[in-house]
Amino acid sequence: MSRLHRVRERVSGEVLEVRPGESLLCAMERQGKGCIPVGCRGGGCGVCKVRVVSGRFDFGAMSCRHVSADERGRGLALALACRLFPLGDSEVQACGEAVRAAPEQQ
Repeated sequence: MSRLHRVRERVSGEVLEVRPGESLLCAMERQGKGCIPVGCRGGGCGVCKVRVVSGRFDFGAMSCRHVSADERGRGLALALACRLFPLGDSEVQACGEAVRAAPEQQ
């Protein structure tokens, strides 16, 4: 049996167990958690944008409107959770439009 990767979302502290080859967003939905906002699930809307804090990932195709060449060129580790495939234990922080628009939690 393949080992599950544990991915912690920094703001909520929630830990997701991600199967090898499974996207971060699919793992979150499979576990009934909501620490990352969900949009189109296909890499086009940017709602599930996250910053990779630590760890290694593979990336699927994403809209450059939401993860720009400029951001990547400045070394920002940004990706869309629906197109992010963990390769080991790691940490991310949700930072998409829905997160920035949400009222601050206390």
